Amino acid sequence: MSVLHFEHISLAIHGRPILQDISFEVQQGESITIVGPSGSGKSTILKLASSLVSPTEGTIFFHGRPIESYAPTEYRQRVAYCFQQPYLFGQTVRGNLAFPFTMRGRSVDEARIKDLFDLFHVDLQLLEKSNTELSGGEMQRICLIRSVLFAPEVLLLDEVTSALDTENTEWVEQGLMQLHKEGLTLLQVTHNLDQSVRMGQRRITVKDGHIADCEGLHGEF
Repeated sequence: MSVLHFEHISLAIHGRPILQDISFEVQQGESITIVGPSGSGKSTILKLASSLVSPTEGTIFFHGRPIESYAPTEYRQRVAYCFQQPYLFGQTVRGNLAFPFTMRGRSVDEARIKDLFDLFHVDLQLLEKSNTELSGGEMQRICLIRSVLFAPEVLLLDEVTSALDTENTEWVEQGLMQLHKEGLTLLQVTHNLDQSVRMGQRRITVKDGHIADCEGLHGEF
């Protein structure tokens, strides 16, 4: 079943074409990586999929319905986005993770947080630290945990390991692989071709705003 479907998507900003006639589908439970040169439009695809940006032409469907037909809060609960640059509010890690629960009028699920900390190799002692006390790898893993707290159907990932060392990258990949095995659909932009093979069942190559290639892969997935 198609969970996301880009149908003849084009985007122009101030008259300058960014993406031109992009069409592809993401099947439920699939993991797709997107590669291509800098400035080719890779990250823009994620912004469109997250509904942060609207296309100039074409339609993006989520479970067969145009994404604009969903209430923004519902859509963003079901399709989560983790940015390249991790961002935490100016409070403790615990406060950052409690905030989404508060916004939903729910009590904090401590067991869920602990499970995700274990999954991404994060020390529970970090809960009482502020964002200024975290390493880049710790902050990125906390942001990933925040993105998947409420078990979204789709996770959009924009170069989330580009600034991480080998150890942190392995922890992130292992955690994402496990979530994928549990049914999470992944759409990931990466500049690392080896990672695109490890993390993807299919790889889309974007060049000059067009899809230049789409190939099946045989990585760890």
